[in-house]
Amino acid sequence: MNRLKRANRISFIILILFLLTLLLSACTNKEQTKHKIPAKNERSKVSITSIGREWKLPISIPEGEGEFYKLVGWFSDTEVLYITNLEQTSSIFRYNLLSGKSKLIYKSGNPIVTVQISPSKKYLLVHSSPSSYEGLVTIIDPKGTEQIKKSFASYELVFEWNPYNESEVFVSKFDQDWSFQLFLLEMKKAKTTEIFLPQPFVKWINERDIAFLNWDKQNPSLFAPLTVKGLENGTEKTVVPSAIHFSTFQDLLMTITVNEQDQSKATYSFFEKEMKKLSAFSIPQLTKFSDWLVPFYDYNEQKGQFITFSPLTSGESDSYSDGFQLLSYDVKQGSSKLIIEGLENEPINFSPSGEALLYGNQFEKIIDINAKKIYDLVKE
Repeated sequence: MNRLKRANRISFIILILFLLTLLLSACTNKEQTKHKIPAKNERSKVSITSIGREWKLPISIPEGEGEFYKLVGWFSDTEVLYITNLEQTSSIFRYNLLSGKSKLIYKSGNPIVTVQISPSKKYLLVHSSPSSYEGLVTIIDPKGTEQIKKSFASYELVFEWNPYNESEVFVSKFDQDWSFQLFLLEMKKAKTTEIFLPQPFVKWINERDIAFLNWDKQNPSLFAPLTVKGLENGTEKTVVPSAIHFSTFQDLLMTITVNEQDQSKATYSFFEKEMKKLSAFSIPQLTKFSDWLVPFYDYNEQKGQFITFSPLTSGESDSYSDGFQLLSYDVKQGSSKLIIEGLENEPINFSPSGEALLYGNQFEKIIDINAKKIYDLVKE
């Protein structure tokens, strides 16, 4: 009998200990859930919500580093790149908007014309100018280490990164009479190959296919067919019969055409792979002497947001003076919203999170999209 009582007592104690273990485990999990470390994207959102209060502006140029030339673009949600000039040299700096500190990345012995950041931010393409008819292309990593350097005898250069393979860049080389040659710069192979196409401005549709507006040089027109060409097999096909302008983003194609119902408006259309149409919207259109005014725009892949300036009315661009609206358009939902009114049509550049914009001919301003406020990045 005593043995039975003892066994029951031991079983009871074991049961109590088991229940206590479950209770403590539940409490521990509750505390862990309560104090969960935010994911990478959540951290980004938290740090960007109060950007107007957190930014250290305007940028203070380090002493002895020359004068501000222009902003290059976003390196992260809290960092931008800018260029300074000192006599015949230029420098690229990385500026932290939260700490207010600048860090030198690269110094060029020649004046820098422009810098382009690769889509993944893995490389920087530096276009410098040793002389009026020479363009020097240097690709560096974010620490300033040179990956490749190539000189082009040219009057002007235009670049297009391959977002599917960032070791490749198209270089369009123009002479003073605007005749051109198109080259494929392959960084890993350290070589350039001339590509023979009828047009100098091309964009990547995928890793091996490119697109261009195939303008008829013999019969000038305000419209041109949008052509896709395979670099390996050479096949060509027309995907849009008549367009004014187009652009490509990662797995997204945007075209601008004249609205069929109202010729005074431009229609922006968005397509996925295999030309599956997602959505479209129209805005008033301004004409120039020989073509159309395409207001500045940008696209944020993370949010699926396309942003552009829109005139209030259609007409001639030279006589238009009513200012522009900054509009954001959700490509998948097909909805738009007004950000700010009464702005000038100047270049814009989305931050990685889509919460802010660089704005201005030198990207000298910054727009907090949520607060709808504009700040000066540099002193006037």
